[in-house]
Amino acid sequence: MSDFPEIKSAHSLVAKHVTKELWEKLSGHETATSGFTLAKAIACAVQFDDQHCGIYAGDGDSYKDFAEVFDPLIQEYHGISADDVHTSDMDFNKINGNIDDDVPVKSTRIRVGRSIAGFGLSPGITKEQRLEMEGLMKNAFAKLEEDLAGDYFPLTGMDEGVRQQLVDDHFLFVSGDKNLQAAGMERDWPEGRGIFHNKEKSFLVWVNEEDQLRIISMEQGGDVKGVFQRLARGIQAVQDSVKAESGKDFMLDEKYGYLHSCPTNLGTGMRASVHVDLPGWTKEGLPALKARCEELQLQPRGTRGESGGQTGITYDISNKHRLGYSEVELVQKMIDGVNTLWKEDKELVAKQA
Repeated sequence: MSDFPEIKSAHSLVAKHVTKELWEKLSGHETATSGFTLAKAIACAVQFDDQHCGIYAGDGDSYKDFAEVFDPLIQEYHGISADDVHTSDMDFNKINGNIDDDVPVKSTRIRVGRSIAGFGLSPGITKEQRLEMEGLMKNAFAKLEEDLAGDYFPLTGMDEGVRQQLVDDHFLFVSGDKNLQAAGMERDWPEGRGIFHNKEKSFLVWVNEEDQLRIISMEQGGDVKGVFQRLARGIQAVQDSVKAESGKDFMLDEKYGYLHSCPTNLGTGMRASVHVDLPGWTKEGLPALKARCEELQLQPRGTRGESGGQTGITYDISNKHRLGYSEVELVQKMIDGVNTLWKEDKELVAKQA
């Protein structure tokens, strides 16, 4: 057993939930799937002083073997109780209505994460597991048909022309994120990693980035229901292929839903978002918009991503929750909420005139 570490992120959930007693009890344990340890799990909180959560799982076992740390931390972050269960529902036929025609939505994007059983998650996955998993995905991608059919581009040995095109399309993920590095997610970079997209560039899969699989459906305009339908079909096709070839399935936990490397993504792992112009709310101010989105269980961001600021009047509006709600419920909340925001925006513009 190693000494109890100094946790630099003193206000993180890790600092609160990894006590000296639990450290002494759990720090000597290694998980079966990838030999992951509690020290590896909390590396970000130990190394950096800016973490809110600060912990990653190295495999499905981590959530069970280190449950005395993960369970209370997850309950606090997601606001769930110890006996809550999670229900997944990708049935797009249950979505009522869509974004109204007059809402100035520029684009729609829905992403989820998925992890295949028997392999470590990105922080813990072994080199051999990563390559085997990539091999399964190459075969799965080759079987995709019709509008889902496309090409897989491995990061290793990538042609410069292909690389530049992926950068221009904003599809490429790159190395250099300090959190991912500290958490062990960039070991053996770039081997075993790559990007798949269909011909229309409306269905994408990232292989072995922060999650084993990050599956994305997107297009211009506001057809959220159509984007969700394509996502559901794509996930099913990949799942069926992997299962047929290897007998392996996606890791789905009755308590935590689809398992991801970061506990903040547990449950659906889904972020359903639109870029929408909100001139009235822009004038009203960001604090007012944030407060209204909170009531609607949505999250507003500037359109340059999480850390980017605000550009003009276009906002990225997405579902706030991941765990404790089904995919259908979260997409429905986003559709209804964006329609509500636009209705109120028109009222604000009239009032401001």
